[in-house]
Amino acid sequence: MSLEETESSVLARDEYELLLDAAETYREALVVRLCGDVGLRPTELAELTVDDVEQVRIEPPRYLVRVPVVDDGDGRTAYLPTRVERELRRYARSNGLTTDDRIFPVTARRLQMLVSDVGDRAADLFDRPPLAHVSTSDLRQYFARRALVDHAVNPRVVKAAGGWRSFEALEPYLPEPTDAEIVDAFDAVEQPSGTGRDRGDGPVVGDDSVIRLLLAASDRYALLRLDADGYVERWNRSAAAMFGYRAGEIVGTHVSTFYPDAAVDDGVPERTLSAALEESGYEHEGWRVHKDGSQFRATEVVSPLRDDQGRHRGFAVFVRDVSPAHEELEDLRARTHDLERRDAVARTHRAVTRALLESTDHEEVETKTCAALTAGGAYEYAWIDRATHANQRRDWRAASGIDPDAVERLVPDGWREDGGETDASADETPIVVETDVPLAVDGDGVDSGGGGNADDAAGALARVPLAYGDTVYGALAVATDASAAFDDEERRWLETIGRQVGYAIAAIRRRNLLLSDRIVELDVECRDTDSFFVDASRRLGCRFELDSLVPLSESTKLYYLRLEDASPADVFDLAADEAGIEDYRLVETDAEGWRVEFVVDGACPIVTLTEYGTTVLEAHFEGGTAAITAECAADADIRTIVDGLRAVFPDSELIGKRETERTVRTAREFREGLEDRLTDRQEASLRAAYFGGYYDWPRESTAEEIADAMGISSPTLHNHLRKGQHELLRTFFDDPTAETTDTADTD
Repeated sequence: MSLEETESSVLARDEYELLLDAAETYREALVVRLCGDVGLRPTELAELTVDDVEQVRIEPPRYLVRVPVVDDGDGRTAYLPTRVERELRRYARSNGLTTDDRIFPVTARRLQMLVSDVGDRAADLFDRPPLAHVSTSDLRQYFARRALVDHAVNPRVVKAAGGWRSFEALEPYLPEPTDAEIVDAFDAVEQPSGTGRDRGDGPVVGDDSVIRLLLAASDRYALLRLDADGYVERWNRSAAAMFGYRAGEIVGTHVSTFYPDAAVDDGVPERTLSAALEESGYEHEGWRVHKDGSQFRATEVVSPLRDDQGRHRGFAVFVRDVSPAHEELEDLRARTHDLERRDAVARTHRAVTRALLESTDHEEVETKTCAALTAGGAYEYAWIDRATHANQRRDWRAASGIDPDAVERLVPDGWREDGGETDASADETPIVVETDVPLAVDGDGVDSGGGGNADDAAGALARVPLAYGDTVYGALAVATDASAAFDDEERRWLETIGRQVGYAIAAIRRRNLLLSDRIVELDVECRDTDSFFVDASRRLGCRFELDSLVPLSESTKLYYLRLEDASPADVFDLAADEAGIEDYRLVETDAEGWRVEFVVDGACPIVTLTEYGTTVLEAHFEGGTAAITAECAADADIRTIVDGLRAVFPDSELIGKRETERTVRTAREFREGLEDRLTDRQEASLRAAYFGGYYDWPRESTAEEIADAMGISSPTLHNHLRKGQHELLRTFFDDPTAETTDTADTD
């Protein structure tokens, strides 16, 4: 049958495009194109390899196909449009084909059935029954018709490229075309053909080859067509790849299928279509839904379609999946929010440091700390519970952002101990965090100056002890509604704040003691066997008397004690099993007992009292009881001191206190007292060594030179110097109040 006889039955351009739209796989679309755009037969397709494609021109690029010889034919050369070459190469790469592999490793019959399946699908989707009978022969006829009629290609070129055996009327006059003639003749096919095609119902946006290549390049773009009522009318491969529906599942379904239920209930799809009609196009971004129910972020451009008379015929919808960009933006926002919070926390930390430097007493430290924590925006509320065990009740709570009485409604049950107490202890984890706790309190409980929130919001709470050494002065708690609060870095900052506040409280207590003219002497007894020296004195029936306590670090102290009524070996045997005793040794032995040295890393009643700002004057441990005499400033909170001791050593009590004037020794009195304890030779030796430069570094004089000047031997000089230095140090260390008037005035 000749082309003229079958012209009326040749596929129209729009029918060919419908076949491409009905293709569900990349392979189906490529087979249709190789038959309809290149003119290959199924038997030739079944033998085609990547190596059969040849580039014959570089700029612009042009390609030919060396068609394989099949069925005892002669083989031929066909023209391969650039867009089809790109799709073929892409298909080969995605399937990992080598140059020698067949592109379609199936039979010719299977390829014919594939085209038939696409035709059946197109007929059902687009209500075009004739498409159900489309075959590969129809596609080759479409190729010939397009080349001869639409592009006016030389018929002999068409004959050669398409592999037809003869055109009876043209064959005698047409010479065999060369490769160059084939390329030149088909060059017009590569030229732009306009921005769309006309199917009689107006232009369809984006149906040109450029848009098709764009859509084929990614599954993040989709183009679909709706009818005038918003129902899906056209569904191509790009839309199927994006949303997950096959054309048969979605054509005839309303566009609201692609919107979340909340958006549908709110009428978003209908408003979008209405806006597109009113504004001749509408663009917006929102959530869309895949077939499996998962959501993705998309931008959508909806354009109304009109026919030549301006009548509304439907909508063209271009959808772009912007989930990666949206996720990146959300991640950037989260990082920005995190950085802003970190900056707020850092500024809060600096504000707390300034507040501590400006505070003059314990109460002011607590109130200013809470105020600084809430002023910078990092925390909604802050409060401090002072450590206390007196009468099992809380005596003091500082708060900011919230009324102290309203705090109880925010405290988690896990923090409540002993009838509602929220105090930290030395044994608990340094920081305790509770998340998803209600932060809202009644309006009456919110401090109007603290920015309280009366909404039913949830947030996070953190608590950290205020500690110095082994002594805990109380617990600091902060509350925030930040979703990413209290990460490892922020926890470390809060732990640092807890230590800073603890150090500040201890420093203020000691400063107040040093500057106070009136002092209170406290007599304390401790029978708590958690103290090693209390336990050892009970078990061995011995007596320890404190000579000196030397701090080595925040938690480690060096003890010098007098031991009586038990041998050092027995005491050291007990110390060997004590975890807090790091080292011990015998220093000296005399007629009354022994002087021993202990390196202790842990709690002791003496250390605890010292950390609460007292000065321990004397202490002895005997028969399982520690008797300690200490002094503190007259305005010190004695209950807090005693409760702090009982927090660590519960079996402790205050058995006496008395107020007295501080005795201040003048510089003259100190020197006169020292002179009474030095012999003339000791004083002379010290003066000669001092003014002769013996104590300078490097030394100006040696001991031999000083001894020669004094007319004595070097060993005699050393003897006088050691005894004189001993008396000097004993006078200083045995009388801690031996402070010069000049020094006091300077301080």
